[in-house]
Amino acid sequence: MSDFESLDNEGTIAVLEKHQFDVKSLEDYMKKNVPGFSGELIVEEFAGGQSNPTYSLEANGQKYVLRRKPPGTLLKSAHAVDREYRVLTALQDTNVPTAKTYCLCEDESVIGTMFYIMEYLDGRVVWDSTSSEFTPAERGAMWDAANDAVAKLHNVDFESVGLSEFGKHSNYIERQLTRWAGQYEYTKTVENPYMDNLIDYLPKNMPNEDACSIVHGDLQIANMMMHKDKPEVIGILDWELSTLGNPLSDFAYLCRPYRDGLRNMDLKQLGIPSEQEYVKHIVVALVEMASRIGTTIWPLICSGWLRFCKVLQNVCWMVRQPVSRRKLPVLVRSIWRKLRGHKSTKALTWMRTR
Repeated sequence: MSDFESLDNEGTIAVLEKHQFDVKSLEDYMKKNVPGFSGELIVEEFAGGQSNPTYSLEANGQKYVLRRKPPGTLLKSAHAVDREYRVLTALQDTNVPTAKTYCLCEDESVIGTMFYIMEYLDGRVVWDSTSSEFTPAERGAMWDAANDAVAKLHNVDFESVGLSEFGKHSNYIERQLTRWAGQYEYTKTVENPYMDNLIDYLPKNMPNEDACSIVHGDLQIANMMMHKDKPEVIGILDWELSTLGNPLSDFAYLCRPYRDGLRNMDLKQLGIPSEQEYVKHIVVALVEMASRIGTTIWPLICSGWLRFCKVLQNVCWMVRQPVSRRKLPVLVRSIWRKLRGHKSTKALTWMRTR
């Protein structure tokens, strides 16, 4: 499952007018900075729901992918393609499935904004793992493959790959809550008591944390490139939120579909592991966290929902259209419903007083 409609995100389209740039200028740049590049570029835009415009480049039978900052006024620290490039480059010689990077261009005179170029991965993006095109066995293997890929990322020694200064080594969850809540308040277009309650609740109920690894920040199966013919992740995509932090927050966000697109579905019939089964797989992947995962996963899932709602609000703010008075509260109410059934007496008492 993803945050977008699958049919709207497949393949490539003609470059949108607002995302067009000087192709000849890019050709000249690539001839100087991409080994082996030659010829005239054919440029198309990927139809997926990327916050950073992403393009398919082809010349003389060779394909590349370009990711750039979008044009226009942007939120501070958003659309960090330079951070994407840095982490992807650092992971080149590890077992984490990633695309090879070629170059980062910070000179905005080339195409108008900062960008980087990486290899084209010939695979498939699974926007909806519940689709009838997959068998139950394929779905289960797909979810397991996603888990395995993420475990490889979290087990990388970030110091040994030169990422010791990629982020702070502690208080990741606290910092994330401060960031997302602040950006939500900055872009708020309507009052929403449900979000206010969530923002008040989460800082008071965060678990103690001491784990630190490279974290992706936006993990979902739709942000992974699968092999064309088998359930194997050949590349993790969309790294703009990556940093150093608590790896359980990544896994918690990967579990978010259980309270969204997978809610009320017959997971056994679909072949998709239940959330409880999936969490057990996470424990196997990160054995050293087994003693903490049971108590920390739920608050982290809540914080993931806070971020998702904040992103939705940001989109509405960017187009200067007030968010639907129904849409956002419904998303947050799904958290309240889960809190009612949560084992924590503190959470239940808090819920009843609101």
